[in-house]
Amino acid sequence: MYMSTDEVRNSFLKFFEAKGHQIVESSSLVPHNDPTLLFTNAGMNQFKDCFLGLEKRAYTRATTAQRCVRAGGKHNDLENVGFTARHHTFFEMLGNFSFGDYFKEDAIKFAWEFLTQVLKLPQERLLVTIYQTDDEAFDIWNKQVGVPADRIVRIGDKPGGKPYESDNFWQMGDTGPCGPCSEIFYDHGEHIWGGRPGTPEEDGDRFIEIWNNVFMQFNRHADGTMEPLPKPSVDTGMGIERISAIMQGVHSNYEIDVFQTLIKAAADVIGYEDLSNQSLRVVADHIRSCAFLIVDGVMPSNEGRGYVLRRIIRRAVRHGNKLGAKGTFFHKLVGPLIDIMGSAGKELKKQQAIVEKVLRIEEENFGRTLDRGMAILNEALEAVEGDVLDGETVFKLYDTYGFPADLTNDVAREKGYSIDADGFEQAMEAQRQRAREAGQFGTDYNSSIKVDADTEFCGYTATQGESTISALFFDGEEIDSLSAGHKAIIVLEETPFYAESGGQCGDTGVLKTESGVFQVNDTQKLGNAIAHYGELIQGVVAKGDAVKAEVDAERRQAISLNHSATHLLHEALRIVLGEHVAQKGSLVRAEALRFDFSHLEAMTEEEIKRVERLVNQQIRRNHHIQTEIMDIEAAKAKGAMALFGEKYDDQVRVLSMGDFSTELCGGIHASNTGDIGLFKIISEAGIAAGIRRIEAVTGEAALDLIEEQQEKYQEKLGEAASKAKSLEKEIQVLKEKLAAQAGASLIDQVKDISGVKVLVAQLDGAENKALRGMVDELKNQLGSGIIMLGNVADGKVGLIAGVTKDLTGKVKAGELVNMVAVQVGGKGGGRPDMAQAGGSDASALPAALASTEAWLQERL
Repeated sequence: MYMSTDEVRNSFLKFFEAKGHQIVESSSLVPHNDPTLLFTNAGMNQFKDCFLGLEKRAYTRATTAQRCVRAGGKHNDLENVGFTARHHTFFEMLGNFSFGDYFKEDAIKFAWEFLTQVLKLPQERLLVTIYQTDDEAFDIWNKQVGVPADRIVRIGDKPGGKPYESDNFWQMGDTGPCGPCSEIFYDHGEHIWGGRPGTPEEDGDRFIEIWNNVFMQFNRHADGTMEPLPKPSVDTGMGIERISAIMQGVHSNYEIDVFQTLIKAAADVIGYEDLSNQSLRVVADHIRSCAFLIVDGVMPSNEGRGYVLRRIIRRAVRHGNKLGAKGTFFHKLVGPLIDIMGSAGKELKKQQAIVEKVLRIEEENFGRTLDRGMAILNEALEAVEGDVLDGETVFKLYDTYGFPADLTNDVAREKGYSIDADGFEQAMEAQRQRAREAGQFGTDYNSSIKVDADTEFCGYTATQGESTISALFFDGEEIDSLSAGHKAIIVLEETPFYAESGGQCGDTGVLKTESGVFQVNDTQKLGNAIAHYGELIQGVVAKGDAVKAEVDAERRQAISLNHSATHLLHEALRIVLGEHVAQKGSLVRAEALRFDFSHLEAMTEEEIKRVERLVNQQIRRNHHIQTEIMDIEAAKAKGAMALFGEKYDDQVRVLSMGDFSTELCGGIHASNTGDIGLFKIISEAGIAAGIRRIEAVTGEAALDLIEEQQEKYQEKLGEAASKAKSLEKEIQVLKEKLAAQAGASLIDQVKDISGVKVLVAQLDGAENKALRGMVDELKNQLGSGIIMLGNVADGKVGLIAGVTKDLTGKVKAGELVNMVAVQVGGKGGGRPDMAQAGGSDASALPAALASTEAWLQERL
C-alpha cells in the first residue's frame, strides 16, 4: 500500500489522537530551555522536564512529528550525509509519549496495531528486540501480540562494558530515569546483505530499525542501584523517512517522494541531468535542515548554532558547484521544499521570503571566497607528502577563508586524502585560548552568594510596602547587622522592588527602618530571593528589622512606559518587516529602551517611519494593558508570543494590548498604552550577523528629544538664513561691479545725434536691479547725453532710460522708455531723468531699440 510521506505523518498523528493522545506541535529546532543540547535531536526533548517530574501538563498522553537536526556536537552525521542510504542532517521523528499513564503493554500493542493494521505491513517482515532480562516485554510480544519467539531477539550488555550499557537499555545520564527498550525492525529481504540484530552482520542494510519503544522504568542512583519509578513512562520514536521508504516500496531514504522531488528540483536549478549523483542527494538533504533552522531563528554566523548552519549551507553550495552550478541556486529549492513537506511546511511557507533571502546572501558571500579557498586547498593537497592534510592548513582554510573542516575533509576525501582532525582541533583550541586571554572580564563576587530564603514580589501595582529583613550580606558573607557608610545586599521577606529580569532593569529607591536608611541602587535575583544592592547612608540596620520599602516611583513609571513600548515595537516590526522578526534581547531603562531583533539588512527610512507610526497609533488608541495568569498551553492557544531564550513556568503571565500585541511577560507595565504618550526611534543599526538593534525613547524623553531636534533645526535654519543673506549681499555687490564693468565697455557704442551723445544698447542676462546703477555710472561718464538700455532675463524684457538734466527740456526719459515698451508688449514711465518699464515680447526688442534713433532725431 503506497503512502506519501505526508500521508504517513498524518495517519500516525490521527491514530494516536484516537488513542487519547494530545497532538503537540513540533518544538523549535533550537532547544531554548535546554543548554545541554545544540539542536533538538529527538522527539522527547520538549518533554524532558515532564519525564523528570519537573513539569506537569494538562495531558498525560502526547504524540508529535518532531523536526530534528543532527549536524553538530555529539550527534554529527554531516560527513556521511549523501553517501549512505539513511544519514541525514534533518529528519522527522514520529513519537507517542506517556507521562505516568500507560506502559509497556499499551505501547507495544499501539505500535503493532499501527504497523500491521493501519500501514498493513506484513507481520512476517517484522522482527523485535528487547533487553536481555526484560521478560515482561517478551511475554507481551509473544503471548499477547503473537510474535513468534524466534522473531524476538534479546540484546544484552556490550562485551566489557558497564552494567546496562546496551543498545536496548536507555538512560538519560549516569543517574536518573532509565529503562529497557524494545525496537522494531523491518526485513527488506534476502537480496540485501545484512544479518539480524545481535549478529556480526547486523550493520548490513537488510534489517532496518523503524521504531524504538523506551520504557522509563527505573531511577538509577549514583551507587548503581535501580529503584523502580512510581510512575513509569513511555518515550517512542519512528523516523518518518525510514517508514516512508517501506510504504513507497524503496530501500534508500533518498528514493522516497520527499527526496526525489528535491533531487529533481536541485538538478533543474543546477542544470545537471544525472539524478543518481550523490552531490544532488547532499543538496536535497541540506535544504531541509538549512530552511527549518532559519525558520526557528538560527542565522549564519561564525559561532555556535549559526556556524553549524553556515557549514551546512557551504557544503551544499560546494556540491552544487561541483555539478556546474552557475550563480546562486540553493535558495531556489525553498519553494519545492514547502510543496513536498505538506502539513509540516506551514511555518516555512509563512517565512519563505526571509529563508530564501538568508540562503541567497550566504551563498553570495561564500561565492566570493570559494574560488580562492579551493585554489589554496588544491595547492596544499598537491604538496602533501603521504595522504593526510595537516591540521594547520585545515585551520587556515577555516580561519581565513571560511572553509569548515568537514568541507575540507569532503574535498580531500574525493581526491584520496584525509585530514589531520586532531591537529585542526589543537589549532582551534589555541585560538579559543587566545580569545579567552583577550577577553578577561571582572568577576562577579556576589555570584557565589547563596540565599536560603525566598522573597515574595508584591510590586506589580505598588511602589511601597512593609516587610522584614531576612538576610544581610557584606563582601559576600552573611552578617547580622550593618553600620552607615558600607555597601551591602539586603534581602527582604517580601518587596515591591522589581529585580532585573526579561530585559527590564532593577528598581532603585530606599529601605527605611527605625534606626537606618539604606539607599537601593539596584535590584537583582539571587535564586528565589530578591537582592537589594546599595549603601547604608544613615544609622544601623539588622537582620529581623521591620522595613518600609519605597521604590523610586518616577523612575519606575518611566521604565514601565518603555517596557510596554517594547511590546508594541516588537509587533510593529513583525508587521512592517515580516514574521521572521524575533526578539533577540532587550534592555529597558528609565532613560530609553533598546530592542534587538532578527533581520538581515538595515531598515530603510520609510520602514522606520512606518514602525513609528504603527506604535504611536496603538498608543493613541489607549488600549487597556491587561494581564492574565494562565497555564502555558492556554497562553499559546491564545496566541501569546514567547520570547527567545526565556524559560516559562506552568503558570504564565499573559500581557495583552488590545488585539495588537499578546506576549508572555513577567515585567512591569503601564496601565494603558496611552500612558506611553509618544514613541520615537533614536537609532537603528546592526550588532551581529542577522541581528539589528533599535534604540528609542517614550513619554517625556521623547518630547525632550523632539524639542532638542527642533531647537537644532531652528538654529541651523537661522544659520542658513543668515548665510544666505550675507551671500545675497555679496552677490549684489558683485553684480553691481559687473554692471559697472559692462557699462564702461558700452562707452564705445555712443553715437552723436544732432550734437547730443546717445547710447542705445541691449544687455541680455543682466539683473534689472543692476541697470539703474549702470545708467547712473554711464550718465556720469557722458556728462551730457541720453541712454536707452534693454535687457532680457528669464524670457522677460527690462527697459531703462536715462537723460541728463540739461537735456530733459527736449527729451523726457519717461516718454522714451514708454515708446520702446509699447513695441515689446508693455508700457512704462517715470521721472524725466530716469524711467523704467517692462515687456513680454523679447523677440521685438532689437527692432524697438533700433527705432530710438529716429525718434530722438525728431526731438533734438
